[in-house]
Amino acid sequence: MAVAQTYSFNSVTIEGNRRIESGTILSYAGIARGQAVTAAELNDAYQRILNSGLFETVVIEPQGSRLVIRVVEYPTINRIAFEGNQRIKDEDLTGVIQSQSRRVFSPRVAEADAQAISEAYSTEGRLAARVSPRVIRRSDNRVDLVFEIFEGGVSEIERIGFVGNGNYSDRRLRRVLDTKQAGLLRALIRRDTFIEDRIEFDKQLLRDFYQSRGYVDFRVTGVNAELAQERDAYFVTFNVEEGQQFRVGDVSVTSDLPDVDPDLFRSRVKLREGVVYSPTLVENEIARLERLAIREGLNFVRVEPSINRNDRDLTLDVEFMLTRGPRVFIERIDIEGNTTTMDRVIRRQFEVVEGDPFNPRAIRESAERIRALGYFANADVEAREGSTPQQVIIDVDVEEQPTGSLSFGGSYSTTDGFGAAISFSETNFLGRGQSFNFSINTASSAQRYSIGFIEPAFLGRDLTFGVNLSYTETDYEDSVYNTTRGVFQPFIGFPVSENGQLQLRYTLEYTDFSNIDPSQPKPADLGGIVFAEATSGERIDSSLGYTYSYDTRRTGLNPNAGVLLEFGQDFAGVGGDTTHIKTSVRAIAQTKVLSEEVTLRASFQGGALNYSQGESRTTDRFLIGPNIMRGFEYGGIGPREVGPGGVDDALGGNFYAVAKFEAEFPLGLPEEYGISGGVFYDVGSVWGVNDGYSNIATTAGNSVVSPDFDLRHVVGVSVFWDSALGPLRLNFSEPLKKTKWDKPLNFNLTVSTRF
Repeated sequence: MAVAQTYSFNSVTIEGNRRIESGTILSYAGIARGQAVTAAELNDAYQRILNSGLFETVVIEPQGSRLVIRVVEYPTINRIAFEGNQRIKDEDLTGVIQSQSRRVFSPRVAEADAQAISEAYSTEGRLAARVSPRVIRRSDNRVDLVFEIFEGGVSEIERIGFVGNGNYSDRRLRRVLDTKQAGLLRALIRRDTFIEDRIEFDKQLLRDFYQSRGYVDFRVTGVNAELAQERDAYFVTFNVEEGQQFRVGDVSVTSDLPDVDPDLFRSRVKLREGVVYSPTLVENEIARLERLAIREGLNFVRVEPSINRNDRDLTLDVEFMLTRGPRVFIERIDIEGNTTTMDRVIRRQFEVVEGDPFNPRAIRESAERIRALGYFANADVEAREGSTPQQVIIDVDVEEQPTGSLSFGGSYSTTDGFGAAISFSETNFLGRGQSFNFSINTASSAQRYSIGFIEPAFLGRDLTFGVNLSYTETDYEDSVYNTTRGVFQPFIGFPVSENGQLQLRYTLEYTDFSNIDPSQPKPADLGGIVFAEATSGERIDSSLGYTYSYDTRRTGLNPNAGVLLEFGQDFAGVGGDTTHIKTSVRAIAQTKVLSEEVTLRASFQGGALNYSQGESRTTDRFLIGPNIMRGFEYGGIGPREVGPGGVDDALGGNFYAVAKFEAEFPLGLPEEYGISGGVFYDVGSVWGVNDGYSNIATTAGNSVVSPDFDLRHVVGVSVFWDSALGPLRLNFSEPLKKTKWDKPLNFNLTVSTRF
């Protein structure tokens, strides 16, 4: 019978340790003097000491009644360095690793750090990155830890494809995704790298896209990502099942509350039968009905939707059930993380206060409004139980981000020439949620100075108050006179309906012609009308005005269509030198067709000036340019005074009307280029001058041309480019109908604006 060998030691000797106390090593060994231990227990002691991560080597040697433990300590890290990294800075990599200077070096931790650095590069799309930890021995048992990094190339997404999509093209679906294909502009586009988390986000974007268009059964069955052999490119394919498109069937409102009249709520429902179903439309109706319940004094009323599917006719019946929710109140609202933004700026995004009934949907809407402010990099709004089960505490945790910008740059205009520009804007001025901006543009032919201020919650109400100040001087080389214009305009704005907004304003305007001496003869190249206006001296206009706007782009039943209507008037005569009415109107409608590949847009703009005291001058009348009607220079159409000696003065008109029709469509280029095309057709006119102007021109030996309504027609093509400098639009136009006095403009480059 074999007997296991045992040991008993009267003493334990530790050798080789410099930094680590002998008692610490003995505690890892767990062997006491006089204790009988087996060979297996000695091996366990060896493993415990080695696994402490403090020693490179460990030797346990029994010597009779004495146990000798010899150790070689790991060195301490003198410094940590990174070599070969360009895409990720040293300070960012330092935050990724666990190894630290003046700490014990551990090969296991160093290998884990190398893996963490590799993963950091993977999130940047550099899957071929390799990281090797290297140790450089120094004196006094110290080492330098160096991570040698080969960053490799970016693993771009060479191609994004779809399988199973029949209603929307690959091109249309690629525009939905946050991930983009690599292209010519890959140096500027950082979303063409393969990142798994982004792919998951793209799957959700696809689901939201289809479900908002009635495809309630849509699902992504899988995503195939194939890596090229060189590990520098991915080919990503989304496998989808679209299903059938459903429309809204019967819409009803029911109630199980005896004190609630469902007919009142039914009359306020805007969702109609036959509309393409969208969960957003249902959510909007629920919010609208719950707000109605609050206005009617019906607390704790909840609207629960019930969706009944009709596969035969592909409709979804929607029933809004009015029911009683739990009697829960808001105990308090706690806000944290706002170091600059005042609490009241965040609190006013809530439609409820302490003591009000708790409505989860209203809290979610408030959270969205907080995020939409743009003041915070992150904003979390959570509800938790309060001091009693019938109370909740709303926790708002925000992370602030910069909200101001200061820019210096240059500018060029075909009318103003080259100039320097300085601008400052702050959307959260002094943490009060106010907007403040000023700009200075000193072009060679025009100097413009402007200051603006907006308080979005004046007197703590849903009332916008603002002030605009501007001062402009012009000094054009081809003009014999200069102009000066100053404007002071305070205003207030407030909603009058779900889609309607009303602005009331006061405008004080100063205008003057300069560089004209009325005691001197008229310059030969200056018309009699402008000379008469210029010598009339300075003018001050004081007016009250309003603008009503109606906008359905955010609340309409069709997410691909919208309408914007604006109508405004200014009534001058509240003091000042003239009495007149200035009317302006604007209407824009847009829709998407052909599986949302083509955008159709139509717009109309018009204005009228009617004077009852005084007369309009060139600085008052409508002088339109390519920003309103393409194909002509600024002041290129409308009444003009022409005559011998080079007289050719644009007079502007007391009336103008322009209708524009355009289509925007893809050109077949990769979406990541941000380039699309368009065609347009513009028709408009500027007309109407003051009585007696013809006599003034005739006396000066000139004539007034184009004073009457006469439509001009323009056709053209556009190239839209979402460039690194911003959205640009290049217009190539050709007038179909013009007069010999008009000033055509066949090409212009502008900053593109989207409806």
